[in-house]
Amino acid sequence: MLSSLPAPVIIPPASPMSKAALLSNFNSPLELKQIQAHFIKTQVPLNAIPVHRIASVCALTPDFAHAQQFFDYLGADATDVWNSCLKELAESGAPIGSILLFYKLRLFGVRVDCFTCSFVLKACLKMSDLRTGRVVHGLVEKLGMRSNLFLMNAILNLYGACGASGDAGMLFDKMSERDVVTWNTRMTQFVKGDDADGAYQVFCGMPERNLRSWTCMIAGYVQCGKPKEAIDLFARMEEAGVRPNEVTVVSVLAACADLGALDLGRRIHEYSSTSGFGKNVCVSNTLIDMYVKCGFLEDAQKVFDGMEERTVVSWSAIIGGRAMHGQAAEALRLFNEMVGTGMKPNGVTFVGLLHACSHMGLVDLGRTFFMSMEKDYGIVPKIEHYGCMVDLYSRAGLLDEAHKFIINMPIEPNGVVWGALLGGCSLHKNIELAEEAFEHLLELDPLNDGYYVVLSNIYADAQRWEDTTRVRLQGGKKTPGWSSITLNGTVNEFVAGDEAHPQSDMIFRKWDSLLEQMKLKGYVPNTSVVLIDVEESEKEKYLFRHSEKLALGFGLINTTPGTPIRIMKNLRVCQDCHEVMKLISAMTNRDIIVRDRNRFHHFRNGSCSCRDYW
Repeated sequence: MLSSLPAPVIIPPASPMSKAALLSNFNSPLELKQIQAHFIKTQVPLNAIPVHRIASVCALTPDFAHAQQFFDYLGADATDVWNSCLKELAESGAPIGSILLFYKLRLFGVRVDCFTCSFVLKACLKMSDLRTGRVVHGLVEKLGMRSNLFLMNAILNLYGACGASGDAGMLFDKMSERDVVTWNTRMTQFVKGDDADGAYQVFCGMPERNLRSWTCMIAGYVQCGKPKEAIDLFARMEEAGVRPNEVTVVSVLAACADLGALDLGRRIHEYSSTSGFGKNVCVSNTLIDMYVKCGFLEDAQKVFDGMEERTVVSWSAIIGGRAMHGQAAEALRLFNEMVGTGMKPNGVTFVGLLHACSHMGLVDLGRTFFMSMEKDYGIVPKIEHYGCMVDLYSRAGLLDEAHKFIINMPIEPNGVVWGALLGGCSLHKNIELAEEAFEHLLELDPLNDGYYVVLSNIYADAQRWEDTTRVRLQGGKKTPGWSSITLNGTVNEFVAGDEAHPQSDMIFRKWDSLLEQMKLKGYVPNTSVVLIDVEESEKEKYLFRHSEKLALGFGLINTTPGTPIRIMKNLRVCQDCHEVMKLISAMTNRDIIVRDRNRFHHFRNGSCSCRDYW
């Protein structure tokens, strides 16, 4: 009983001010008991002590029962008091306290309500505590709180966040009532699982959609590598009269970057400026990336220069962009400027710098950057940095050094690392090391058909046709090469040997004319890149049906003289196509910009920005 508390310590008479301070600042159950004893002795009403402070002090101590006894004595609603404490703990930096308090409430039989459950679910979400989440779900069912849609949505969200996709699906299917939050939550779960089709099924089934619904599905398509579907859905969103916000804009710009959809990207840029999103750092960073990947470095630089606030992401994007376009010197200048402002680089910054060195053959500088990562900036190299170094050595023909580098790596090399060595072996015709790299790739990434193609090409180049056939059959069907060119907002896509395009006959006639002109200038088709054992005339026919050549022919026919031509390609541009692009850029006085799998090539006046090193 409260009347039988131990004798208090002697507390000197207190002024009203010091008494108030005492009431709000006690920090332990012992101090609480001292105050209680003093109030009993001096006949001060015990209800002057703040009950919420009592709960905070006693919640996670052995004196929990003492607090409960005190609440009963005062006639306070213990549930409300403990709920306040649960909320405070759930929103703190140590949400585990909310979960521990919940179990104490259950142990002492304290009545719980919907607020209790909601605060504990918030803590469970922070802690990824699926076990306690299931306990709360069971309590919700037992106490008849299924009609509380807020709680059901919180449980659905928790199941998805904790990886219990099956439970989330069953709960969603059994929910008798759903609102737009329910649908959005379920759609988000499919997106996080990289299941764009499942997310779209949910999207289609929604009785109503809000901006978050559209944005989630668009972002999901981008995340799952379906930028075309993202852009198509954005067009539907616009037709529905839904205005995008900053998050939507970032997702659509990312899709534009992946597709090279410059026209839409420019329109989104203009919309962002008029809508007040232009100062949003994330929007600006994505704009830089979009312009870089669409081949418009000048526009990317303008966005960067116009930013009032820059983050390390901003600097890394423009540095990486310069590297991707073969402007190593400019990338290095920007890095020095970045460091000069006091901005510290991160791992992504160094990926851009190492790419710049790799694509320009700057081996010594690449070594210096790699060493300075940890030495000067405390950045421990990750697998992507090791991959860049292997690529740097391999492109430069230092295959033995690349091989030793892999063997001595402190972390296990992955498929990208061995793939970089394989690519160097292809470039420098080293069959022995290529076979070793391929053996590792068979274990690490057996479903990647690209590696089979590279090795078969190496064998074909050495005229080892039996090995060529064996490896190609082993690897299955090759990923088809395609190239695209956007004209008046429409993406025109071509595959190798494509005769289905409405303008195919015109394109082929254009190439016959170009071929005659090029041969007069000394051009000799490089049929060594046609890796099949057929007659030379047949090889030339295959050669002039490469997808990037078809896209270029289409561009020359359908654009006015002097207009730059921009082509996107999913694979590495071949040596013959590279040489042809240089010639035609001079013959037609055109800038030709080709983005292949690895980098950008800017062809102008008979030369390429890569300086024939790619």
